[in-house]
Amino acid sequence: METFLIRALQLIMSLSLLVIIHEGGHFFFSRLFKVRVEKFYIFFDPWFSLFKFKPKNSDTEYGIGWVPLGGYVKISGMIDESMDTEQMKQPAQPWEFRSKPAWQRLLIMVGGVLMNFLLAIFIYSMILFTWGDSYISLQDMTHGMKFNERAQKIGFRDGDILLKADEKPLQRFGMDMLRDVAEARTVMVLRDGKETEVYMPEVSLLDIAKDDPMFIDMLWPNVVDSVLPGHPLAMAGIQKGDSLLAINNMPLNSWNTFADKLDDYRVEGELSGAKYADFTLVYSRNGVRDTIAMRTDSLFKVGAYPQSMNYKDTTREFGFFESFPAGVQLGVKTLKGYVNDMKYVFTKEGAKSVGGFGTIGSIFPKVWDWHRFWEMTAFLSIILAFMNILPIPALDGGHVLFLLYEIIARRKPSDKFMEYAQMVGMFLLFGLLIWANFNDIMRFLF
Repeated sequence: METFLIRALQLIMSLSLLVIIHEGGHFFFSRLFKVRVEKFYIFFDPWFSLFKFKPKNSDTEYGIGWVPLGGYVKISGMIDESMDTEQMKQPAQPWEFRSKPAWQRLLIMVGGVLMNFLLAIFIYSMILFTWGDSYISLQDMTHGMKFNERAQKIGFRDGDILLKADEKPLQRFGMDMLRDVAEARTVMVLRDGKETEVYMPEVSLLDIAKDDPMFIDMLWPNVVDSVLPGHPLAMAGIQKGDSLLAINNMPLNSWNTFADKLDDYRVEGELSGAKYADFTLVYSRNGVRDTIAMRTDSLFKVGAYPQSMNYKDTTREFGFFESFPAGVQLGVKTLKGYVNDMKYVFTKEGAKSVGGFGTIGSIFPKVWDWHRFWEMTAFLSIILAFMNILPIPALDGGHVLFLLYEIIARRKPSDKFMEYAQMVGMFLLFGLLIWANFNDIMRFLF
């Protein structure tokens, strides 16, 4: 319950900030061009709102709605989420959106997307300024990587050290590394001190990103670092420094394999109703092999941790002004990666992987971590910017599309057309929202 509340609070804080900044972009350009903004709301407020106020001598009502699906600004003289068609039947007023030149209306509509992207760049810059950029180079991971069955069929071997994907150097572990490997024709690895090429077939990043065990993972040596008193391994006599060699006659070349086998026992136990699992474990202590019988606890755990690898960190620190070009570079790189991955959404598996608020909330850490919180907020800001600029009616990108048509054709689409387009767009968006959250519910249940 505590984990849920921490993640929920982070999600609400992050989305609230993103909505304020996004709608603030529309608000800023509207006021810059003297367009009246009637409402500025966080969340939607059908029938009633949780809070609202209107400053003296202001045309704008500020408030908080009760439906946490985003937010909006109601701009005078515009067909938007409010579907205020009665206003559009009245003669156009100088302070209305429809009375302004097309280029001004275009800036008003891209203002939200622009602010979200600038926010992401600013957050990335401040992350680099505050925490720097720290990671473990793949080449410094001297134990190499652990590869699942799919990867081993391709040609990878446990212990391979990743060097290059095609001619691009692989620097750090993460999604960018996985994307580069998936899209490469050949991957160069260091194996037993020699450079070896692995030829890649056509694989989907979406497929390998969902693999469990992971397609590529850090390899943890099968050496015990610590055991918890009163837990199965400690009770069986295992000590710090012991090497785990086999479980039920299956050789163990890494702690990853040991953990995967324990997870298999857990799944089998859940299916059969068993509360524990018995197995034999072969281990080595000071070069002497021995075999013991063991039983997992009621959670199918053994109470031990692997030896730390103590890899060298690669760290780069940034000065205040130096952090901004680095933040721009990181923001553009993140956007390119996200745009590149969008092609998977239009596949059958991609449609199933679309997630709603549960999926978004799950990307935040289980414990409060400001570094991770700001990283996720910047990433969500990039996503919000990109999704909103898509040429779909009811999104900013739909309005931009119609404005570009107006600039090129030198005539406006009719109000009736805009009204129908807005309705179609809202129908599509609500359908996508329902589908995404339905996927979340199905993943939770099954």
